[in-house]
Amino acid sequence: MLYGKKDQTKNSTYLQPIFGSTASDRDVPKYKLGTHPIEPRIAYQLVKDELLDEGAARQNLATFCQTYMEPEATKLMGETLEKNAIDKSEYPRTAELENRCVNMIADLWHAPEQETYMGTSTIGSSEACMLGGMAMKFRWRARAKAAGIDILGKRPNLVISSGYQVCWEKFAVYFDVELREVPMTADNMSLDISNITSYFDDYTIGVVGILGITYTGCYDDIAGLDAIINDYNRNVKISIPIHVDAASGGMYTPFMSPELKWDFQLDNVVSINTSGHKYGLVYPGIGWVVWRDKTYLPEELIFSVSYLGGDMPTMAINFSRSASPIIGQFYNFMRFGFNGYQAIHQRTHDVARFLAKTVASTGRFTLYNSGEQLPIVCYKLKDESEQEWTLYELADMLQMRGWQVPAYPLPEHLTDIVVQRYVVRADLSMNVAEEFAEDFKWAIAKLDHSRFLRQKDKGKGVQGFTH
Repeated sequence: MLYGKKDQTKNSTYLQPIFGSTASDRDVPKYKLGTHPIEPRIAYQLVKDELLDEGAARQNLATFCQTYMEPEATKLMGETLEKNAIDKSEYPRTAELENRCVNMIADLWHAPEQETYMGTSTIGSSEACMLGGMAMKFRWRARAKAAGIDILGKRPNLVISSGYQVCWEKFAVYFDVELREVPMTADNMSLDISNITSYFDDYTIGVVGILGITYTGCYDDIAGLDAIINDYNRNVKISIPIHVDAASGGMYTPFMSPELKWDFQLDNVVSINTSGHKYGLVYPGIGWVVWRDKTYLPEELIFSVSYLGGDMPTMAINFSRSASPIIGQFYNFMRFGFNGYQAIHQRTHDVARFLAKTVASTGRFTLYNSGEQLPIVCYKLKDESEQEWTLYELADMLQMRGWQVPAYPLPEHLTDIVVQRYVVRADLSMNVAEEFAEDFKWAIAKLDHSRFLRQKDKGKGVQGFTH
């Protein structure tokens, strides 16, 4: 511990003022370890100060990730950070909580009672998508061999809307799969199923339906897709399955649109992933994937590991990781129950509708999503050629009030359309939303009367937004 120049023995029971210490006068180590240790209070404050100029997470309307949990949940997660989720023999109760979560999620998604569903936690939906994709590829390979198809004839392919999240592009690169993109159109901001079978052949491992495209929050018509695939599969050597990427909608739709058929109620949906850290209401670091039956998860993807005193099966890509988010997910399931989740999501929906009405009331924008499906508000300027400012400038102006609101172009074939999007989460209460609405109107008024250099040629750079 560091002391002043006076008698250290006499002052040993006193702590130095943080900003009167020698350590606080030094620049914090950046790219090489410092030579000497620093008293923990001072280290804490210096690191906290490093983060001063970052935005407030709750004002970040770009992210789907949860930015608030109850103090009791935060405390519980903090007390279990040291538990290793993979070490099920040492932490059997934690393993049981994970198993309960899988069962609860499978029930939400109408897993058939006559089949044997399987599932696992993951670090997030990206890992869950990788697992779902790998299972489809491995299963296709085994069936193609049995059907006499030359599996080396050409690369296997996966069919998906051009509005996919980047994890699917990573999957295609990592596991050598051709990604066949079905272009979104200005009239159809989701998977166009009108001619979907033209993308299929004997090398198609599956098709992905997205329950909540991250660009706009719109749902793919998964029931319509299932009906088309039902007909297609009657006359082909290898049937084509559906994987549902429900990263955003998987923990929202069962509560808000229970009548919508998108999950295991559909015959061809064989696997589903979701992010617990989105509308599952857990801090970042938790995802889930479930297969409707063990036959859809090839055995070679399940590994038996002898680890710290016991043999355990594992199917996740990652190995050692904290069990804390799993415990946080179980806390939420136990704490809220079905009715609690429904009430939270209903209020979130109401806030999204309020903000959509605020946007529409200006008469300046065309809305693509008014919170009807996911609680997302997405819009573009009605006539950019006549508008004196851009959505990029509106985003910059809102950031002056602390709000992080993304503006970005739509995917390929629609890149000339720039949209802006709000993700409404549970912690964006109506009270806070009203404050944002006032700042939104203020930002427009400021832009209307500003004299700064226009950014018409700003291009497609998207500050602070990662799709």
